[in-house]
Amino acid sequence: MPELPEVETTRRGIKPYVEGFEITEVRVRFPTLRIPVPSGLHEALVGQTVERVDRRAKYLCIEAGPAKVLWHLGMSGSLRLVELGTPPKKHDHIDWVMSSNWVLRYHDPRRFGLIDLVDDWATDARLASLGPEPLSEAFDGDHLFERTRTRRAAIKNVIMDNAIVVGVGNIYANEALFMAHIDPRREAGTLDIAECLSLVAAIKAVLAAAIEQGGTTLRDFVSGQGEPGYFAQRLNVYGRRGEPCRVCGHELTGEVIGQRATVFCTWCQR
Repeated sequence: MPELPEVETTRRGIKPYVEGFEITEVRVRFPTLRIPVPSGLHEALVGQTVERVDRRAKYLCIEAGPAKVLWHLGMSGSLRLVELGTPPKKHDHIDWVMSSNWVLRYHDPRRFGLIDLVDDWATDARLASLGPEPLSEAFDGDHLFERTRTRRAAIKNVIMDNAIVVGVGNIYANEALFMAHIDPRREAGTLDIAECLSLVAAIKAVLAAAIEQGGTTLRDFVSGQGEPGYFAQRLNVYGRRGEPCRVCGHELTGEVIGQRATVFCTWCQR
């Protein structure tokens, strides 16, 4: 599933080709995604200029004139830029034809993504309950310390809770906990303020590095230009169960925590 860095990479990739340009045509080839594609999408968008391409958690938030579009890539979706006239492939479900002579094309083999029209960002139920962005000033050690005081759940599950902080997916939770030297199985409420500060710093560093390198190569994720991500080359623990720890050399341990594969070093993470 595309995680926050992949979605942010997509946002940065498509922005120069759609922001400030008019949508001249909307083509919907397959309207049945996670929810049905709004029947009024064409009428709401054609003739409007894209004014903003933003992101909230793993949602793309696009403003085109009065229209507000919420786009989620689901499990296998990707947005790619193709030249005008490029024939669609199988699973290419939606096209936005831009006055820039580029086509923003949505590809989704599993069809778990969604595109929807929103009345108000502030009141949309999918956005209203979300915690702070991980790279924002609102997410700091004090915030994490305060939100974990009564939590007995594993710290890995807590930092993946979108009500605590958005966008810390499984890959990045594994990597951040390793960087902060914290055992992912520990009860969240046992972390002291210093550990919360260290973990927040690690989350920010891991996500910033992943965004800088274009995300993590996972299944068929690609950026807006069709290029794969490369952060997977630097993973320290995720997907490396049974291999030696890059720091101490001991064998990495693997467990399932919160129904997610978790890999960690019992020597480096306490």
